Amino acid sequence: MNVLVMNARNLVIIGTSHIARESVLAVEGYIKKNKPEIVAIELDRRRAHALLHNIRKRHSLRMVRALGVKGFLFFIIAGFLQKRLGKLVGIDPGSEMRTALKAAIKEKLRIALIDRDIEITMKRLSQNLSWKERLWFVLDVLRGPFSGEMKEFRKMDLRKVPSEKWIVKVLKLVRMRYPNFYRVLVEERNEHMAVVLVDIMNKNPDSKILAVVGAGHEAELAALIREKLKKGTTYSFSFG
Repeated sequence: MNVLVMNARNLVIIGTSHIARESVLAVEGYIKKNKPEIVAIELDRRRAHALLHNIRKRHSLRMVRALGVKGFLFFIIAGFLQKRLGKLVGIDPGSEMRTALKAAIKEKLRIALIDRDIEITMKRLSQNLSWKERLWFVLDVLRGPFSGEMKEFRKMDLRKVPSEKWIVKVLKLVRMRYPNFYRVLVEERNEHMAVVLVDIMNKNPDSKILAVVGAGHEAELAALIREKLKKGTTYSFSFG
């Protein structure tokens, strides 16, 4: 389990894999044992509602208009790949986030949904993804993730959260091959989540806070939070 404790502050970050049973057990176990006052989750309201109520996303013309053609196609392909990997390990994608929600509700803890609205992210992706990146994406889907550069992917135990070394390598490759994709899906969302978490920390200095995020966000998110706390910048957000 990847866990980061913010120095001298009240935040613990757990980095998860969306298809790893290890993540489900880690999140559930941490909440049950430590009972943080606030559980912050890498979800927006739409995805949280869908996970809690087992709602399958229906594709529609409204969705195409909302996300844009490129964003819609990426959404379909990415969802297909994630479900395919999930079937290999016998777990639904996002189960650890659903577990965090249900565990927080069961323990009557406060919940903060800290991710940017999915439609905003997909619109940004549709507007910024280049033709070159789209071509690389199709080739990588057909040949396998990054082909020769990531042969060890086939040997990875998908039931466990990837090692920090493996995550760093993948993020480096993604940033090189898909710079706009990386900026929209990783950097912009990290910035958004860091702002929200700093606001929560400042407003609740005596509360234990747990943040459940994908392992690919964990390290950069922690660095951004430390930087913002050091600068002493204040923000204003509400959560429920």
